[in-house]
Amino acid sequence: MENILRPLIVVGGAVALTLVIGWATDLLLRKADERHHDTPLWGLLRRARVPYQLVLCAALLRGSYDQAELLEEHRVGIGRTLTLVLIGSAAWLVIRIAGAVVETSYSRYASARAHRDPARVRRVRTQVELIMRVVSAIVIVVAAASMLLTFPAMRAAGASLLASAGILGIVAGVAAQSTLSNMFAGLQIAFGDMVRLGDTVVVDGEWGTVEEITLTFLTVRTWDERRITMPVSYFTSNPFENWSRGTPQMTGTVYFHLDHSAPMDAMREKLRDILRACPAWDGRAYNLLITDTTPSTIEVRALVTAKDADDIWTVRVTVREQLLRWLGEQHPYALPRVSTAAAVPPPGRPDRHSPSRDGAVWPPFDKSGTGRG
Repeated sequence: MENILRPLIVVGGAVALTLVIGWATDLLLRKADERHHDTPLWGLLRRARVPYQLVLCAALLRGSYDQAELLEEHRVGIGRTLTLVLIGSAAWLVIRIAGAVVETSYSRYASARAHRDPARVRRVRTQVELIMRVVSAIVIVVAAASMLLTFPAMRAAGASLLASAGILGIVAGVAAQSTLSNMFAGLQIAFGDMVRLGDTVVVDGEWGTVEEITLTFLTVRTWDERRITMPVSYFTSNPFENWSRGTPQMTGTVYFHLDHSAPMDAMREKLRDILRACPAWDGRAYNLLITDTTPSTIEVRALVTAKDADDIWTVRVTVREQLLRWLGEQHPYALPRVSTAAAVPPPGRPDRHSPSRDGAVWPPFDKSGTGRG
C-alpha cells in the first residue's frame, strides 16, 4: 500500500501545489492589472503563466522524485528528463518576462512621445524588436548548452571542443559569412537609425512601407499589397530613398504638356481653388510655372505640398485629374494638338505625287520604289 500511496502523494502533491501557486499568482496579476490600467506590465506577465507553472512543476518533481521511489531502474533517465524540462521552461519564462518588461517600457515611451516625435517612436520600436530577438537567441543558446551539459558524455568532450574552438570558429565564419554580415547589418540598421518600422521607402523603383525588420531580412509592403523581402545588408551597401527621414512633410510635382496658348494666370487660379478644396493639401505652398518649351508644346510644372507621402500622392492625382478636366471643358485650345495639314511644296517645285508638265510623277521612282532622282 505504501508503494502506491507514496508516488501518488509526491506526484499529486507537486501537481496540486503547482496549480494552487499558479492560480494564486494569476489572481494577483489580474488584480494588479485592474488597479493599474496605465501600464500593460501585469497583463503581459499573465501570458507567462504556462511556462511559470511548468517551472514550478518540474522543480517540485525534480526535488521530490527520490522520495517517490517510483521506477527505480529508470531514476537517472527520469531525473535527467525533468532537468531538461526545467531548463527549457525556465528559458521560456525568461523570454516571456523580458518581453513583458521591454514591451511595457516601449508602451510608456510611445504614449508620451507619439504626437511630438513619431519618427523617434518608430526608431525605438525597431530597436526594441531587434533587441528582443537578440535576447531570445542568447537565452535559447544558453538553455541548449545547459541541456547538453547535463549529459556526462558532453562534459567529457568539452575539453576537446574548447581546444578546437579556434578552428571551428574560422570555418564557421567563412561558411556563414553572408549570414553574419546580415546580422551585423541588422544591428547597424537598428542603432544607426537608417530605416525604421513604418518608414516610407523607395527600393529598386518600388514604393512601400517597412513592415518587418529582423536580424537577417527586411520586408517592404508595397502600395499594391505585395511584400518585398530583402537582406538587411542591401540597405547598408546600396542607396535607397527614405521619405520618412527628418520631417514627414513632402513636396510633389505634376507636369503638363500644353499648347503655347495655355492661359497660365487662369491655371494658377484654378490650381489654388483645387488645392483649397483638397483635404490632403497642408496649405504650406503651391505654384505653377513653365519649366520647358518645344516647337509644339510647353512643359508646365505644378508644385504642391502635403504632410506625408500618402497625402502627397492624393494631392498630385487630384490636381492632375481636375486641372486636365477643367482645361478640356473651359480651354480646349490649351491642350496639345497635332497638325495634320498637307505639306506645301516649295515654290517652283511640283508636289511629291503630282504630275509634272510632261506627265511624269516627281520624283521619279524605279520598279523597286526607290527614287532615282
